[in-house]
Amino acid sequence: MLGDPRTVRITGDDTAAVYRRADDADAELHPGDRRGDPVPEAYVWCNLTSGNASRALWLLLLPFMVANLAHWMRPTTTNRPLTVRLYAVIVRLIGLTLTVLLVAAACEVAMDLVAWQCAGTAACARRHSWLGFLSPAGSGAGWWSLPGRRLALASLAPAALTGLLWYLSHRTWGAYESQQPLPRPPEPEEEPHRPALGRPGFWYGRRLVARLRAAHTAAGFLTVAAALTVSAAHDDRRHGAVALESLGLLLEVTLVAAGGLVVGVVCRRGRTENRLDRQLDGAVVRLLPAGALALLVAAMVYAGWSRPGRRSEGRLPGASAFGALTLTQGLLVLALGVVAHLLYRAHPDTRTALRGLAGPSVALLACALGGVMSGGVAQRVADWLDGTGHSPAGPPVLLTWQASTIPPLLLVLLGLTVRLARRTWLLRRAEAAEVELEHPDEPTDTARTLRIAGTRAMATLTDRAPLVVGVTSAMTLLLGAAALVGSFATDDTPVGAAHAAHPFVRGAAETAQTLGSWLVGVGFLVFVTWGRRAYKDASARRTIGILWDVGTFWPRAAHPFAPPCYAERAVPDLTWRMATWTRGTGGRIVLSGHSQGSVLAAAAAWQLNPSVRGRVGLLTYGSPLERLYGRWFPAYFGPAALSSLHRDVDCWRNLYRPTDPIGGPIRLPGDCGPQVDRAPLRDPLAYGRTARHPLPAPILGHGDYQADPAFAEERALLLARLRPGLPRPRPAHELPDPGEPGRAAPGHAAAGPDDEGYGDAAQGSSGRSSG
Repeated sequence: MLGDPRTVRITGDDTAAVYRRADDADAELHPGDRRGDPVPEAYVWCNLTSGNASRALWLLLLPFMVANLAHWMRPTTTNRPLTVRLYAVIVRLIGLTLTVLLVAAACEVAMDLVAWQCAGTAACARRHSWLGFLSPAGSGAGWWSLPGRRLALASLAPAALTGLLWYLSHRTWGAYESQQPLPRPPEPEEEPHRPALGRPGFWYGRRLVARLRAAHTAAGFLTVAAALTVSAAHDDRRHGAVALESLGLLLEVTLVAAGGLVVGVVCRRGRTENRLDRQLDGAVVRLLPAGALALLVAAMVYAGWSRPGRRSEGRLPGASAFGALTLTQGLLVLALGVVAHLLYRAHPDTRTALRGLAGPSVALLACALGGVMSGGVAQRVADWLDGTGHSPAGPPVLLTWQASTIPPLLLVLLGLTVRLARRTWLLRRAEAAEVELEHPDEPTDTARTLRIAGTRAMATLTDRAPLVVGVTSAMTLLLGAAALVGSFATDDTPVGAAHAAHPFVRGAAETAQTLGSWLVGVGFLVFVTWGRRAYKDASARRTIGILWDVGTFWPRAAHPFAPPCYAERAVPDLTWRMATWTRGTGGRIVLSGHSQGSVLAAAAAWQLNPSVRGRVGLLTYGSPLERLYGRWFPAYFGPAALSSLHRDVDCWRNLYRPTDPIGGPIRLPGDCGPQVDRAPLRDPLAYGRTARHPLPAPILGHGDYQADPAFAEERALLLARLRPGLPRPRPAHELPDPGEPGRAAPGHAAAGPDDEGYGDAAQGSSGRSSG
């Protein structure tokens, strides 16, 4: 439909819009002219995740996005509101530590490696002439050559990074979180049996994101201020003036108090989902970042004050903060694991990924990603500043220890890969026998059979994702703990700590450290290169868009600097469109969605008023609703929520293939399962050559479900089910507003069987969701 030159945009903008064929454009104005024919429409949302070239830069925010996913992975539970709130608070605190880690890494690069170590070392400063005005030798003891002033000048870089993150978050907040959902009356605060995605304020996180943005921005500024203050106060306590020492102590106490205030703001208020919360905490949003910025300016003045005799030697004081931050993250992840286990034990479900520990595991991986990215930047900059590795002291030893854990982690993952490959090979053999049994009358084609069997076997790897995530997170936790203990116990790199050990241990330490540092550096370069390619190449940007389809579906509940939630634009778009369609035409709707579009379709259906929702038929195909979302996000797409959706809509059918690595059955319990799930579709459509398929039919896997006759058959059955017995349309002036509470909503103002207006939503994968 979208490739048809007769297709026109009905409503929307260049970012997301509804399209229809030109000859159907006036169907809402004259529904009786259609004489019962469906009106196909397509809601296209691909630009929400992969349209703008700047979205490629969202790769740099990957740890924030992963941490935000952990918030939504909590296990299903009822009647435990305090435990649920504790889970959310811990995830928000983990998100706060990631912001501090990012800004601390920028401080490490700009302030420690560049301004303190390289500019303070004559040999390094000579190799980089642009640092000449900061070097005591190169500038002839110029004004900027004092260590404190060098640090104050360098602190502008991490402060600017913090400001950039605030700007990006504020800009996307206005474009996504500020979208108005369909107006609905408030609901009770605690309603355990109502699906969470059906609450009026679920897709309206404007207030929380504004609060978190203010808190994280303040945390970034305070991190820079702390780096300046701690280094200067450390020198003043040794041989500084009493006045400067007192001022430093006052600044440190103030910074601690301000940090406590930031933590309090992050912990105090969570999401408001039972109503549209249009309020903003103006004092917090404005004063908290401004106060932190004022403290940063004071710290810059304090650090830049003249201190005769001060020299920059070794690493910048305060490098142990990386260890404290890593320890804090580890303790928070362990606490999150305990809370998640308590929630899961209260309502166990064998389909839930990692027995309820998916959230803690993913939160740990977010911390590991942040650490690897921070260490990669620091290591690359250190190597660039001093290729010989003998002049500056280099980054903190903890970052070197963490890099050294990468080779053993990769060895474990290699063993896991071998195990999964062997399992897939054995399953391929079993599937080959099954394929032959399915086509007993066909001539045997061994190559064809193995291709079909191999595709089916590969498709099952998706179901092994919990194993991969569980093993990776467990090894990350163990190796991270070992790196933390090693750095604290020795205060030296792995090579330095093992210099007197057995030759085998010394060789293993040298190999791990060298290979780990190389892998971190190369990984960072590959990451940047991938982002740069995606910035220029639309096809690469679409590949990244597939990752964002899942990662940015959820609102920013844990981290305000994560990529924005496209569903906060898409779900209101679909909901408003369906409500106004039924109000204006009196018709009913078959809402179909493919892949991620089926998730959007379900979310939009949940947001409709009950009377409108009962006029919707749902057709999903290649849907990850249960296979991915039901297992990884059980509190929102678990069996109870999907069963509720099945009861609320008029009818629901789901199509899937055994060769599809993403889509699968909905698996509703009891007799509801066969009512929703059709038997697995045959793929390919024909094993050999037939009159209908004279050429070999392709193995379709996750794509092109509409090529299967079953799709047209199911859609026709849904349309036929929705047609009979509808009342005649009412005049437009008698129709209720789609969001007006307490009215019989648009569902009962439908057209009759000969004068119907139907909306048929067909959707394409990776951002093309039709509606």
